[in-house]
Amino acid sequence: MKRLFVLLMLGLAALSATAGAPAILVFGDSISAGHGLAHVDDGWVGLLRAKLKAEGYGYQVVNASVSGETTAGGLARLPRALELHHPQIVIIELGGNDGLRALPIDQMRANLTKMVDLSMGIGARVLLLGMRVPSNYGPEYTEKFNSTFADVAHAEKAALVPFLLADVALSPDLMQADGIHPNERGQPQMLATVWPVLKPLLRK
Repeated sequence: MKRLFVLLMLGLAALSATAGAPAILVFGDSISAGHGLAHVDDGWVGLLRAKLKAEGYGYQVVNASVSGETTAGGLARLPRALELHHPQIVIIELGGNDGLRALPIDQMRANLTKMVDLSMGIGARVLLLGMRVPSNYGPEYTEKFNSTFADVAHAEKAALVPFLLADVALSPDLMQADGIHPNERGQPQMLATVWPVLKPLLRK
């Protein structure tokens, strides 16, 4: 009985330590939600969680990504997520579904800007993960879409990964059959793309 009590107390202490750890909030769509993967923890966000632990960073990673999310949907959800988790770092990976639906880019830019502002307003550091749309959307739309993430990051002084799928999208062996979502083999490559930009934002 005494041993059971000690184990219970240790478990509660570990849970409390995790709950009290500073949070990294990942706010994305299906790319970050692990769509199509056998195990969500195999996604780049799960791999990030493991890497932070292995390298001694005391962060908890909250994955608030939702498949199909647009920047408008993300903007509507973000205030509650910020209030709930009080993140020190916010990683925004949204915009891909705006592009797939050919939604107005000016509105996407406004939504991303507002999300960055809300996050910085609570003192969080922000990392924006850029996406791309194929050229068949027309040169004007494609160029405006692809430049929006850099424009927002520059204007808001946020950190930027220009294209999350830079080393994945053109490699069929790293993509699922839909040609949109990276498979299990592509997830470590996405983390490798994010890590050099995220690392300077971290505190040990």
